[in-house]
Amino acid sequence: MIDVRPVANIIGWLLVALGTIMLVPLCVDLWTDSQDWRVFLVSSILTVVAGGLLVLATANARGTGLTIRQSFLLTTVSWMVMPLFGGIPFLLALDHLSFVDAMFEAMSGITTTGATVFSGLDSMPPGVLLWRSTLQWLGGLGIVLVALIFLPVMKVGGMQHFRSEGFDTMGKVLPRAADISWMLLQIYAGLTILCAAAFLVSGMNAFDAINHALTTLSTGGFSTRDASFGAYGPGAHWVGVIFMWLAGLPFIRYLQFINGAWQPLFRDIQIRAYFRWTLYAVGAVVGYRLLHETGDVEEIVRDTAFNVVSMFSGTGYGSADVEAWGDFPILVLIVTGFIGACTASTGCSIKVFRYLVLFEAIKAQIRQLVYPNRVIPLHLDGRRLDDEVVVSVVVMFTAFVVGFGVLTVLMSLTGLDMRSAFTGAWTAICNVGPAWGAEVGETGALDAFPELSKWLMILAMLMGRLEMVAVLVLVLPRFWRG
Repeated sequence: MIDVRPVANIIGWLLVALGTIMLVPLCVDLWTDSQDWRVFLVSSILTVVAGGLLVLATANARGTGLTIRQSFLLTTVSWMVMPLFGGIPFLLALDHLSFVDAMFEAMSGITTTGATVFSGLDSMPPGVLLWRSTLQWLGGLGIVLVALIFLPVMKVGGMQHFRSEGFDTMGKVLPRAADISWMLLQIYAGLTILCAAAFLVSGMNAFDAINHALTTLSTGGFSTRDASFGAYGPGAHWVGVIFMWLAGLPFIRYLQFINGAWQPLFRDIQIRAYFRWTLYAVGAVVGYRLLHETGDVEEIVRDTAFNVVSMFSGTGYGSADVEAWGDFPILVLIVTGFIGACTASTGCSIKVFRYLVLFEAIKAQIRQLVYPNRVIPLHLDGRRLDDEVVVSVVVMFTAFVVGFGVLTVLMSLTGLDMRSAFTGAWTAICNVGPAWGAEVGETGALDAFPELSKWLMILAMLMGRLEMVAVLVLVLPRFWRG
């Protein structure tokens, strides 16, 4: 059996940290004379006490390290527990909010999905809005750390290909995971501050600039306005394009860059592919719209670039009614959502790296058919692709596609129309954000979805964020037997 004490100890500390961070929106509510500060005080006390008791109960397991199985358990359970406590402020602050809606909003936040059941954001208490944004910022940082520290060790989705790279960042091996975590936190926070300053200069007020910076760098997509970026001018749109795209790059490259190794940032094959594919998608939609629409060219290019980058990075902001563009642009947006940004970024979905591995595997298989007696090794970006990496990628890709198909069918059985079920499954499992269909509200809120479909989306958001296999492995009896 697995010794769960080290896992519980870490989760306890995470809850203590989460409860402490709840004091930030509490202070904002006090500053703005909002009575919801009591909500965050109660939520903070409950969360800190629960975490503290868990820490005390497992104190004898501190410093024992984690096995592979404990790493799997920690990764999944922490992403389940954090939304559970992160949803308490929503449940207490908003009248008539159901438990499933609070859990949905918190899971969407911590997984940086961006799908929402909330409407009337323009008049919502500032503390609640800031807490939504904070959950996404924490989730974005968390997934980068998981991608660099846990997934390579657990050999999920081919991430073992980056196992040495995550810790060999400055030409020498970093002694502890805490070192790389601290350095990444500084980079993540620094980019967030730069983004907030840029939004402020573009015309946003300070509160909106901070919130949108938190949800841009995390590629989360929660906004403080029902109209999302449609409420802001062109300057804010271009700032959003730049920082959403930057958030989709591997954060390990930023770490290398600030330590003097700039070549990896510009030579990384998946960064180059991400850049090219973004240009292709923007160019295809702009070309289509110019053929079918009359209007200001700059506005067409800007709206297209914003919404394509938003979908590609998995952020989910909107600046226009994309459904009015036609079926082809919607198809491009859905395809970009299925691709996702780079590995070790805050982006989501399958990610560019895995598509590059699949393309190499397909090309090798075709060559093998032509030359059946030849040994054809696979390489990517000058590095040998081990068979184990290719198999891991194929397994993760297969699980993702099958999971999406099953989820679409199950959601349609809850009473949703097929468009709502399809895009709801897509936005949840890809962690993208928007959905389209008869049951989707005018502001994009999914509050009209049946309760069962919301629970299905909660599960899909969790599985999509943690690369599918990391969650599925927990249902295997052999995993628990050892």
